Amino acid sequence: MINLPIILKTIIIMANLQNNRLNITATAEQITAVKTALQTINTNLPFLVGLTDAERSSLSSMDVNNKTFTEDALNSANNNPTLVPAYINVANLQNDLTLFSQLDEILLLARQLCERIEDTKILAGSEAYEAARLFYQASKTAAEAGVPGADAVVSQLSARFSNQGGSGQQPTNP
Repeated sequence: MINLPIILKTIIIMANLQNNRLNITATAEQITAVKTALQTINTNLPFLVGLTDAERSSLSSMDVNNKTFTEDALNSANNNPTLVPAYINVANLQNDLTLFSQLDEILLLARQLCERIEDTKILAGSEAYEAARLFYQASKTAAEAGVPGADAVVSQLSARFSNQGGSGQQPTNP
């Protein structure tokens, strides 16, 4: 019995494999250099902290409006020192605001890099998984045709889909 949805899905997967956007691995030297660069960042920013979820949610957030307010308050405190109570350290306020701005600039660059790393990882995983699924489909076809050894391959690979389908049958689109 010919399963048309599987055949069509296989054709689509084959077309995607022929348009393989990634066909590269990082060298050991590249991985070492990146890890060293990340360690250098950690070394150069030893004051970075980690917050709990509760701490994150309890702290005041700095958005554009709050940053403008903080800058205005700092300018006012610098221009009106007689209004500054003894319990407010204007130098600390300045340092916190400066660090916020510095980290904001770094964070944008780090987020752009993380997004590209995540996207590349997603694409590499997708291409590998699609090729593996295509191989599984080809192995099933070979097993149906009686190719020696194909049954063992199908048996091993079918374990991935054993909890799908509900009726004990293989899914129609692995």
